[in-house]
Amino acid sequence: MIRKNTSVDSRKSSTSAVPKKTEGETTVARKPFVSRTRHTAHTTNNSGSRAKYKNLHNAKRATKLTSIAPANDVSKNLRIIPIGGCEEVGRNMTIFEYDGDAVIIDMGIQFPEEDMPGIDYIIPNVKYLEKKIKNIRGVVFTHGHLDHIGAAPILLEKLGNPVIVGKDLTLALIKHKQEDYKKGTAKNLRTIRVQGLTDVVKLGKFTVKFFQVEHSIMDAVGVILETPSGTIIHPGDWTLARDINGVTHINYDELSKLPKPTVLMLESLGSTNDKRHGIYEEIYKNIYNLLSTAPGRVIIGTFSSQLERVRWILESAEKLDKKVALDGYSMKMNVQVAQELGYIKSAKNVLIDIKDLHRYPENKVVVVCTGAQGEKNAVLMRIVNKQHRFVQLKKHDTVVFSSSIIPGNERSIQRLKDNMYRQCDNVIHGEIMEVHVSGHATREDIMTMINQIKPTYFIPVYANYYFLREAEQLALKNGFPKERIFVPDNGSIIEVNTQKAVMLDRKAPSDYVFVDGLGVSDNQNIVLRDRQVLAGDGMLVVIATIDSKTGTLIQNPDIISRGF
Repeated sequence: MIRKNTSVDSRKSSTSAVPKKTEGETTVARKPFVSRTRHTAHTTNNSGSRAKYKNLHNAKRATKLTSIAPANDVSKNLRIIPIGGCEEVGRNMTIFEYDGDAVIIDMGIQFPEEDMPGIDYIIPNVKYLEKKIKNIRGVVFTHGHLDHIGAAPILLEKLGNPVIVGKDLTLALIKHKQEDYKKGTAKNLRTIRVQGLTDVVKLGKFTVKFFQVEHSIMDAVGVILETPSGTIIHPGDWTLARDINGVTHINYDELSKLPKPTVLMLESLGSTNDKRHGIYEEIYKNIYNLLSTAPGRVIIGTFSSQLERVRWILESAEKLDKKVALDGYSMKMNVQVAQELGYIKSAKNVLIDIKDLHRYPENKVVVVCTGAQGEKNAVLMRIVNKQHRFVQLKKHDTVVFSSSIIPGNERSIQRLKDNMYRQCDNVIHGEIMEVHVSGHATREDIMTMINQIKPTYFIPVYANYYFLREAEQLALKNGFPKERIFVPDNGSIIEVNTQKAVMLDRKAPSDYVFVDGLGVSDNQNIVLRDRQVLAGDGMLVVIATIDSKTGTLIQNPDIISRGF
């Protein structure tokens, strides 16, 4: 699985909108890329309150306030600092430091909670790095989901545009996000393409290697960070797909041979899931049957990054002589990127524009769209609220929810389903038919990974805190020593060397940083409080014209109320 004597050269870095493979390009006999310290770097100061906003009556978290490491805080210990992703689903980002060098894995966003009116999304707080920008050697991205790349356009610029490392699809999606955020800036990205699992990238004193993982998006990779004080094994988001006999497709025994001590950082979102994995063959068979037998239109709601599923739907539609309309900006953009890279090769006459649906018989069209999480302005919600310009639900339509439920979205999804059932007789979801395979590991997968890799230390990450504790309990029940498990909060600092590992009693800042139409700020708890008050109590405005000399009213005042 891990083959050596291969490296990535910085001179092969790509700056095009979509990475292209060069004919005859090989991954052998190249010198390692060495990241060099930049002499100057500029960053915007967004520092503010350390109190993480939660709701109107709870502006502070019940955790110890943090201290920021000084700029000259150089340690021969391997330091692990999860800035986000350990108390929520999303905002995934972890900083690794060794001997004055820093490497980052992922820069994701978190979607706002229901009590955050007007907030578009939340990004990691990088205040810890403000005086260490010159130490950052690179950012490694595990895959292209928004909870892992969504904050890149903002944070890369803020951190001096360090080199970024990832596979083709991941880099292409980041570049498109960068262009969406600020036109003409994608050309400034410095990228290192991971062309194969045998590639090796040298980022300062960190040696970066890669290993195969299974997830719900193409080009996902696991990351290995080697230092003299310890080795990080980080699969990003992952699962262990099994065949009909329960046999996994991948074995990780080879990773047990990595230099000790090893630290296994496992995404643990499925630590409470003891159900068997869905089998891809069954899922595709079920969806194919739905497409072939549906009496009317088929509307499939899924994640915009489920590109392999979209590819399979396109191929099935072509076999059934049906047309497919994609809807949702991110859905169309992701499919376009995958087509440019050659990952989706559907016949051109299969895809149609959503506005042309009426040109075809209803039993000959399929709509693949976003919104299966009940997002307010996504396509499915606009359809069910009768706000879509080109799609109005009919009783004989078939609506398919081909996605899992992200923790925290349960109420929104339930409301969406209720409204769907009122308007449509054929609503299909995972509770009544296998139409989705989760890209996240189960309890069985977590123990399989731990038993195969045999790490020195185990750190569950990338989920709500209770999932992390469940992963800890699972490992303990299966004999993993308690003193070698660390369950972090956001901002926790764990130090590892060849003798021991400890969690320090200080933390890095991890407060929410909000992004809305007004910009980026980590000091918006007052704004959110006022928005909540306005939403609950309304607003009264009095407009009066007064004589400046006498102070008397010139005319009757106007009284305007909103929200009463």
